[in-house]
Amino acid sequence: MPLFFVLFFFMAIRVAFIPGAFEGYQYLFVPRWEYLFKPQTWIYALGQCFFSLSLAGSGTVVYGSYLSKDENVVNCARNIAVFDTLAAILASLVVIPAVFAFGFDPGSGPPLLFITMPAIFQSMPGGRLFSIVFFVAILFAGLTSIVNLFETPVEALQQRLHFSRKKSSVIVVAVAALVGIFIENGDVVSAWMDAVSIYIIPLGALISAVLFFWIMGKDFARSQVQLGREKPIGKWLEPMGRYVFCFITGAVIILGIVCGGI
Repeated sequence: MPLFFVLFFFMAIRVAFIPGAFEGYQYLFVPRWEYLFKPQTWIYALGQCFFSLSLAGSGTVVYGSYLSKDENVVNCARNIAVFDTLAAILASLVVIPAVFAFGFDPGSGPPLLFITMPAIFQSMPGGRLFSIVFFVAILFAGLTSIVNLFETPVEALQQRLHFSRKKSSVIVVAVAALVGIFIENGDVVSAWMDAVSIYIIPLGALISAVLFFWIMGKDFARSQVQLGREKPIGKWLEPMGRYVFCFITGAVIILGIVCGGI
């Protein structure tokens, strides 16, 4: 994974010298203030936050269950948000300028990674070697993500239906493969990712927030977040979780439906 980010860094430098890349930088960094007054802008942005940070996703549950009691949860959450944002900016500095340089559609969604990167590799010396290393890194990134995403349903089958771990894993992988057949098309993948980030994940986040901050009692969330912290967490935690987070999450769901979401 560190190699993955090193490659993206060098790709960002290479893309900067491709004719037409400047239009991509303009697309990224020249603000269009009128879009701040459009609800869809905030829906997409907040939906991306839910998806990218895995809020209410099974990855959060899995990694949290293995987290040491000595870890500072607040510091971990802050670091995740910072480095996730940096990784997103780095990826955008590679993909978006390349999209404009090669005349692709910037609204193509997730498939852009597999459209722009081969074009970049073809335009550089030793591109075939770089492409092999890059897509091997992509493979490992995907596999590590699948492990934590599959762990929750596998564990559920083990606990609820008393299946063996091998049987549970085979069932979950088979169902995922079957679903993957129907969303293989790039346009379908984009629609699926938008639906997950705008509707499904915010709904899961809202249910989790109601459970943690309203149903489990006012001290439940504080006692869990306080683990690993020497300094007591501030009084902002409960109001932020109970009201601000729940309100924003509910607004994302409602506005996503009212405005047509995707």
